[in-house]
Amino acid sequence: MIPGSLRRFKYSDGPAEKHLTYSKDLWKDTCVSDSAIVVEGLTKRFGEVVALDGIDFQVPAGSVYGLLGPNGAGKTTAVRILATVIAPDGGRAEVLGHDVRREAEAVRYLIGLAGQNAAVDPNLTGRENLRLVGRLTQLPSRDIESRSGEILERFGLADAADRPVRTYSGGMRRRLDVGAALVHRPPVLFLDEPTTGLDPEGRNELWDVIRELVADGTTVLLTTQYLEEADRLADRIVVVDKGRVIADDTPAAMKAQLGNTVTELGMGSDREASRGEALISGLADGRAETDGPTLRITSGDGARVLIEVLRALDAGGITPSTMTVREPSLDDVFLALTGHHVEAAAPPNGGGPTKAGAA
Repeated sequence: MIPGSLRRFKYSDGPAEKHLTYSKDLWKDTCVSDSAIVVEGLTKRFGEVVALDGIDFQVPAGSVYGLLGPNGAGKTTAVRILATVIAPDGGRAEVLGHDVRREAEAVRYLIGLAGQNAAVDPNLTGRENLRLVGRLTQLPSRDIESRSGEILERFGLADAADRPVRTYSGGMRRRLDVGAALVHRPPVLFLDEPTTGLDPEGRNELWDVIRELVADGTTVLLTTQYLEEADRLADRIVVVDKGRVIADDTPAAMKAQLGNTVTELGMGSDREASRGEALISGLADGRAETDGPTLRITSGDGARVLIEVLRALDAGGITPSTMTVREPSLDDVFLALTGHHVEAAAPPNGGGPTKAGAA
């Protein structure tokens, strides 16, 4: 790994090829701030569609930063711009102090990218794919073989290392794709929904890898369709909707803004839920909303408000059929900010976290 102090690179031209080497300059010499990624006023249109409408955020070095949002929010567009895959229409974006437009080549040597779809060559073996990436990223020849073996072992692919990737399952291809993004030990890593297609065990293993990378100083920008993933991994989250940033804070702070307790009452029908909402609308400390036949109350004083709610419903002749009391989740934050629930997922093996829309 490139340890804690992120390093910039320089070129040294040999007689036959251009070699990539890392200078010993510390992070402070690479960028004037402590932010590994800086985005200011970034815009992008595709015809009449506004994908990004002036988004701003900064990603501290050595952290996991989560991008959340509903379908079409602009998350993947932002990642593609930062990875120099496409150019922005306006605004500024820097990675380790390098402008993604003016210094695109420099940025490419400093980042790793695992997109939504596995980008490995199906006709090569897993080992050959990793060797290829090592050569493309100018990893020293003496290190390519050992690094490839290390990644194959870490991602549980050693037994299939010499099989063509076309014989891999979807989950195996996904693991190989993420591993390929790590071959050259990039100081900044872009993961665009990296655990899609992984079973719960594979997802947990990848989470462990991400934590290890961050512990070694890597900066990770993560888009995810799993809210539990963002909650457990991200130091900070930005919520994007319709191309704009609508929230930027830590997961804990976002959930705290909704109150300390969420109570969900099953009312039996949409009509009864609406009646119940009207009956408790006058409560001073508590926010009520309906979701089909469910009446949801968020409050900073859960026990007292729950008693008042039940009394008000009883006075109106309404008796809930079910009741659940829990702490706020990122699902609640997502709903409050965007007006949309996360999409129901069907994770592999009947388990796994809640799924949000892809973008």
